[in-house]
Amino acid sequence: MRIPHDIIIKPVITEESMDAMSDGKYTFVVDKRATKSDIKHAVEKIFDVKVEKVNTMNMLGKEKRMGVHVGRRPSWKKAIITLTDDSKSIEFFEGME
Repeated sequence: MRIPHDIIIKPVITEESMDAMSDGKYTFVVDKRATKSDIKHAVEKIFDVKVEKVNTMNMLGKEKRMGVHVGRRPSWKKAIITLTDDSKSIEFFEGME
């Protein structure tokens, strides 16, 4: 099994993800090769919470242009973690509301 901090890369801080926090849903950028069970175990170990459900999606990097040159930002994987009702919240996000 891999190290949990290698699986969870960083949180996603957007208006939509902040609104979902009231429902017990937290959004993270995760390693592209991570499975749902890897992500679940990593979040439970790092933040000491109980995870009910994990939804993942592969996000395609945006195409960017600079004059005639066309490039692409890197693609990444996003995971939305739903906590159980009896689980405590993740304190990392508390100061960002």
